[in-house]
Amino acid sequence: MSEADKPQAASAAFAAPRHVAIIMDGNGRWAAARGLPRVEGHRRGVEALRRTIRAAGEIGIQIITIFSFSAENWSRPASEVGELMGLLRRFIRNDLAELHKSNVRVRIIGEREGLEPDIDRLLTEAEELTRNNTGLVLVVAFNYGARQEITRAARRMAEQVAAGRMKPTEVTMEALSAFLDAPDLPDPDLIIRTSGEQRLSNFLLWQSAYSELVFVPTNWPDFDRATLESAIGEFRQRERRFGGLVAKTGS
Repeated sequence: MSEADKPQAASAAFAAPRHVAIIMDGNGRWAAARGLPRVEGHRRGVEALRRTIRAAGEIGIQIITIFSFSAENWSRPASEVGELMGLLRRFIRNDLAELHKSNVRVRIIGEREGLEPDIDRLLTEAEELTRNNTGLVLVVAFNYGARQEITRAARRMAEQVAAGRMKPTEVTMEALSAFLDAPDLPDPDLIIRTSGEQRLSNFLLWQSAYSELVFVPTNWPDFDRATLESAIGEFRQRERRFGGLVAKTGS
């Protein structure tokens, strides 16, 4: 078997879920445990993200959604927010060309209004450059909060009703879903949270109704392919009934 054939063969054998979402937690704790500044934890977190994107593509995941910066993160100290914005700028400038070369399509979800102009331009550039790529879809949740997303969707739908383009009786779960930030993407099969914390923290609340949740003790900077495969292995042992009595096969 040639080296080029190995990732495809591995993904076929591993049978990864279609859509995996990750809450990347524990950068600060990783740094504190080593007597390092928090920003070093965030830098190592970017390295973990690179490893994870590469591994996801190799084992056959089609969509990976990452919680990169929440709407609540703005309340952190200004110095830390500035460092995080700097890391985002460098990641897009340094890694976007490689993602594009690897046929990765970048999607952004979250509130764009009010962002610094250069950040907004970089996010737009990432989406536009990779728009026609057909490989792994990397969904970046930036300035994102699930309650905020649902509120935006409800507001848009209410505007349609007020304008007479929708009837109140047409307000359904399916209709509201169409107003979410990425309505064309399937809900995540699996949500992974690192660092041992066991909560969703306002992440994909609508979309996670029937997602399997796996919480791993590993802090995000130490997350690697083995950790990802272990979480997927646990996912594979679950029976997904989606509210019914009979487990549904597939992901």
